[in-house]
Amino acid sequence: MPTPHPIWHLYLVECADGSLYAGIATDVERRFAEHAAGKGARYTRSHKPLRVVASRAVGSRSDALKAEMALKRLPKERKIHALTQDP
Repeated sequence: MPTPHPIWHLYLVECADGSLYAGIATDVERRFAEHAAGKGARYTRSHKPLRVVASRAVGSRSDALKAEMALKRLPKERKIHALTQDP
C-alpha cells in the first residue's frame, strides 16, 4: 500500500516586534518549536517568534507554496483574516 501524502498547512507566526511570518509545514507545532529554538527560518532567528496566530490545512506541498505566496502579497492587516476565513 502506498504511503499517503502528508497534508500541508499554511501558518502565520506573530513575532516580538509585531511582524508576521508566513510559512508552510506538515506539522505546525513542530515547526513553531523549531522557530522558537532558533532553528527555523532566517527571519524568525532575528525576529523572535511568540505564537502561531492562525493556520489552515491546504493540501499538497504545491498548493501550500502557492497559498503562501498569495498570503505574503497581502497587506499585514488582511493576512490573519485571509488565513482564518473559509478557503
